[in-house]
Amino acid sequence: MKAAQDIILTPVITEDSMDRLQDNRYTFKVAKDANKVEIASAVEELFGVKVAKVNTMNVKGKQKRMGRSVGYRPDWKKAIVTLEGDKTIEFFEGLY
Repeated sequence: MKAAQDIILTPVITEDSMDRLQDNRYTFKVAKDANKVEIASAVEELFGVKVAKVNTMNVKGKQKRMGRSVGYRPDWKKAIVTLEGDKTIEFFEGLY
């Protein structure tokens, strides 16, 4: 089994993800091969909270151009984690 730090890569801080904080929903960039059970256990281990639900989606990389050459940003996986109860993740406290 992988370590929790290898599953949860970074938090996603966008306008939409900040609006979801009021509903106790947190957004993370996760490893592409991680499943919902692994993501839930990693969040519980790292932040000491109880996870109610995990939604995942694969995000395609955007096309980028540099002159004539065309390339793509890498594809990645996003997880939206819903927490049980009134507990929050302290990292997101001062952001919204």
